[in-house]
Amino acid sequence: MSKPHQSELLKDSLGTEFKTVSHMVYLYCQKHHQGSPICEQCQELIDYAEVRLDRCPYGHAKPACNRCPIHCYKPEPKQAMKAVMRYAGPRMLIHHPILAIRHLIKERKAFPDKPPAGLSNRALRKEKARG
Repeated sequence: MSKPHQSELLKDSLGTEFKTVSHMVYLYCQKHHQGSPICEQCQELIDYAEVRLDRCPYGHAKPACNRCPIHCYKPEPKQAMKAVMRYAGPRMLIHHPILAIRHLIKERKAFPDKPPAGLSNRALRKEKARG
């Protein structure tokens, strides 16, 4: 299995979140699609997740998606990601225990109040480029 790529857009906690999601999709794809190294459909899901993480209004204070009051995934990718999480979640403890434990801890934290505008990773990147 090929290693998931690192995100050029996401750093720090969002980068770790993306790495976790990427590994989960890779585990799922290897079992269900026998992608070599990953099928086009699963790569599209990873790319979609990267964009959604980049544009998350909570930015680096992002809660776990399943506890978030803002639903940013469209219905089709949301269903695909649920299937990935159901399959890969328990297996992450074996394949990537540190990422899995970090994710479980994050799920237990309370989510922050509605964020003010301009906290998304994308907004911060644009602001940095301007000034």
